[in-house]
Amino acid sequence: MYWQENDPTLKRSKIVDVLFDIRCRELPVDHIWALSDSLRNAAPWLDEDDRIAIHEIHVAGSQNGWERPDKGAAQQLLLSRRTKLVIRMPRDKIEFAAGLNGIAVEVADKPLSIGGFKTRELSKLNTLFARHIVTETGSDENAFLASVADILKTRGIRIRKALSGMLSEMNTPHGPVSTRSLMLADLKTDESIELQELGIGRYQKYGCGIFIPHKDIDAVKKLTDDE
Repeated sequence: MYWQENDPTLKRSKIVDVLFDIRCRELPVDHIWALSDSLRNAAPWLDEDDRIAIHEIHVAGSQNGWERPDKGAAQQLLLSRRTKLVIRMPRDKIEFAAGLNGIAVEVADKPLSIGGFKTRELSKLNTLFARHIVTETGSDENAFLASVADILKTRGIRIRKALSGMLSEMNTPHGPVSTRSLMLADLKTDESIELQELGIGRYQKYGCGIFIPHKDIDAVKKLTDDE
């Protein structure tokens, strides 16, 4: 029997996810703007490279977006000791990540302290999901998908299967920002890695345009149906 899951011709990605231990009892569901501002104030080097992206914090039961409380009504995410802060960054920035160990910040008046970290390679799965992509096309879903297709075409990536979520809003100090979730399936392995490396659209330091691997397309469909 011969079984090879990894393509030996693929080069190792220059980008990785860095997973930090954190201590924090709770955060507002809509916390990403405050989280990013606090982290970047404490560690200005996070702004020095456009390839650095900061993930929203997710907890068990909501890692893929569902069973996550609504952003309204000041609801909170209850964090456990296993909850991680994830920052996507180039390998040559990992040495700076150690400087976050021991930093304490406030996120929307909630204390959060950062501990040690480990790295995680980008996925080679051919289905990716982004929880938030900034859209400039208003309520027109077809226009949103067309704009994504145009961006990916310039990178040599052809959309084969795509599913977008309903329009939602992210609260920011400058007013609401409209976003949609997006699932892309049947990607080639090199396309999948490139999308994770580069993301898509604005505000990647605020959790937007960040692609994560996804195995269950039906679950993504349920998410978009429930929005």
